[in-house]
Amino acid sequence: MTQEKDLVVTEDLKPILSVLKQEDAQAMIQLKEELTDNWTKKQIFRTETEMRISVLNDGKHPTSASKYWQSVREMSAHFDALMGLSFDMRRSALKREKLEAKMQKAIEEGDDFKQRKIQISLDESLYGRANMEQVAHDRVRELKTWSKLKDELNDGTFDTKNVNTHQATSYRLALTNRAQALGPNAGPAEVINAVGPLKTVERLQKQDGNLLSFKEAKLQLQQPTEQK
Repeated sequence: MTQEKDLVVTEDLKPILSVLKQEDAQAMIQLKEELTDNWTKKQIFRTETEMRISVLNDGKHPTSASKYWQSVREMSAHFDALMGLSFDMRRSALKREKLEAKMQKAIEEGDDFKQRKIQISLDESLYGRANMEQVAHDRVRELKTWSKLKDELNDGTFDTKNVNTHQATSYRLALTNRAQALGPNAGPAEVINAVGPLKTVERLQKQDGNLLSFKEAKLQLQQPTEQK
């Protein structure tokens, strides 16, 4: 429990109070409980509501398959970031050990200036570790939530092993939404970016949802001419 308490750095305002004017220091003391509450409940990454509505929106991800595979991407990104953060946390812990060893030596030598200098680095280290552990905790929350969403979306109607399987159909629906949203004042680049891919998938997609190869599509276009 002691370690968990150390992570709420707002419970110890000494590093801040020591550099503020008396009036500002008193204001900080009065805000201490609110600052601690704010620290523990602040939003770091997206809420479940934001995941469902903003990320997995029907316009960009119109099928359960496209929502599922976007969830896979999101989950993978958070795992990679969490793994990278774990290395930073290990380096931070090692750095703190070195600082503590230096502090002990400074105490033994009776070097007050050196002790005060090292204490600044120790306080900074504590704040950095608190932030990293808070971020790590919220990344784990995102991983758990994306796992939950994947489970909801996996209804057995699509391929959960190969991302490519669903994409022609999902892209076609998403691009249709995008093209229909173009207003009369849409610029040429907007039209090309929406309509160009849509026309391409309409030309290449077969009835079974798969795509023709470019060679197959070319032969298909030539057939009416040859029949004439």
